[in-house]
Order: sequence, then C-alpha cells, then structure tokens
Amino acid sequence: MSTAIPSTLAFYPALKHLHVTCVALSACGFALRYGWMLSGSPLARAPLTRVLPHLVDSLLLLSALGLVMLTGQYPLAQGWLTAKLAGLLVYIGLGMQSLRPGRSKAVRAACGAAALLVLGWMVSVALTKHPLGYWGMLWEMLAARPGV
Repeated sequence: MSTAIPSTLAFYPALKHLHVTCVALSACGFALRYGWMLSGSPLARAPLTRVLPHLVDSLLLLSALGLVMLTGQYPLAQGWLTAKLAGLLVYIGLGMQSLRPGRSKAVRAACGAAALLVLGWMVSVALTKHPLGYWGMLWEMLAARPGV
C-alpha cells in the first residue's frame, strides 16, 4: 500500500472554490451595506456588519495569495493579474468612500455605483484572463472581422 504525498496542485480546485466563494460573499456583503447606506438603515453601522467583511476579505486575500503561490502566476508578470490588482485598489478606494460617513449621500452613491462597476470588470478579467475583461475580448473579435 502506497502513501504518496499529493501534488500541491491537487489543492488548486478547493483553493479556487474558496476564493470564488469569498469573492461572492464579499461582493454581496458590499452591495448589502451599500444598499443599507443608501436607505439610511441602522444596519449599515451594526457591529457584525462592520466586522464580518474584514474576516471574509482576509480569507479572500489569503486564498488569492495561495493561488498565486500554487500556480506561479504573479501580478506584474501576468497582465490580467496586474489589471485585477489595480482594479482591486480602485475598488477598495471607491468602496471606502461609499461607506464612509461624512461624505454627501450623492458622492457616496456615485462611489458605490462605481465600485460595483469596477467589481464587475474585475470578475470579467478573472473569467477571460484578459486585462480588459469582456471589453478586450469584444475588441479583439471586432478587430478580427475582415472588412470592418
């Protein structure tokens, strides 16, 4: 009977599943807090609402780092990962502004809507492995058409 040590890539499906689950939880959590902020709900400032996102986002970051180490695909070496990292920084900045008290509701609403758009673009970059996401694929398809 052999007790072979599994390849580290055997962990890839589980780690990717954890990462995608954390992305979904983080996105839904942000959208919910953004909606509560727009409606003026006190739930937007509840203790659990303020702590839980940090736990989910920390797990999201750890799973991303694990995927980078496991696959050997590093930002700045892979264009699509560089784009996701830049998008993440923009998303975090916009998200912080949208949930921060003291800003006008119009500014917070605009920042939140922009954050959700950036998040959608980041997901499209992850799915297409193209730095421009679906826009890049569309551009390439149109450019490849003869006579257009």
